[in-house]
Amino acid sequence: MNKDDVFKSLHEKLSKDLNWPQVYMFKFIIAAENKKIALVQSKFSDEAIIQQKESSAGKYVSITVKEVMLNADSVIEKYKEISTIEGVMAL
Repeated sequence: MNKDDVFKSLHEKLSKDLNWPQVYMFKFIIAAENKKIALVQSKFSDEAIIQQKESSAGKYVSITVKEVMLNADSVIEKYKEISTIEGVMAL
C-alpha cells in the first residue's frame, strides 16, 4: 500500500467514525535528535498538548500530540506535513 492509499483509507475511517471538530491524538517515533524533535513540534500550534518520552536506550523519542482538528482533511494534511521530516514514523 503506497502513501496515497494509506491517507485515503485513513481519511475514509476518520470521516466515517468521528464527529468534527474534536481533539485528535497524533503519535510519532523519531530518533532522539533535538533538531528533528523541534521540527515535529513546530508543525503544531501553541495550543497543542505535546508530550515526549525517551526510549530506554535513549536512541528514540516518542512524541504524542493532542490538538483540536477541524475535520479529517486537517488530520491528513498534518500527517503529510510531518511525513516530510526524514526518519519520522507515524503510528
